[in-house]
Amino acid sequence: MFFFYDASDALFAFMQRGGDTLYLIGLLAFVMWFLIFERIWYYFYTHGDHINDAVSQWEGRTDKLSWNSIAIRDMLISENTNRIDQNLDLIKMCVGIAPLFGLFGTITGMIEVFHLLAVTGGGDAKAMAGGVSRSTIPAMAGLAVALTGTFANQYLVNRAQKEKDLLVDYLVAE
Repeated sequence: MFFFYDASDALFAFMQRGGDTLYLIGLLAFVMWFLIFERIWYYFYTHGDHINDAVSQWEGRTDKLSWNSIAIRDMLISENTNRIDQNLDLIKMCVGIAPLFGLFGTITGMIEVFHLLAVTGGGDAKAMAGGVSRSTIPAMAGLAVALTGTFANQYLVNRAQKEKDLLVDYLVAE
């Protein structure tokens, strides 16, 4: 139980050292990982039911070579492809935005450092070093979020392509 208190204290101290931009990066990371876990849940628990429904609709047809049947096959593939690819672009966008939020935090931190230099006359090296340290934390956080999201996004993109290829193989026009 004390582990959670220590972890929450460390997280709170980290957020205080990094500034307000870390809350924005944290929110982005939460949304991104929520979408990633939603896609993983879909692939493992509900995707099979959708594929089985499409295959049963296709296998129930007697005529599979007419223009109408090919159009129905294309419709089944299109519907399931949309389900497979759902939220993948949004995850990719979150991965791309995370380093930009980190850069935004770095810029705002450096503006504070320059303001401190202007006010004090530039003689306080400790205050300046603390400001520079504070301004690099959001960049690190944004890059960490983007890096972990990149690996998860690539896994999901590969999994989606594999599922789409399997779907086309299941719905064979004889």
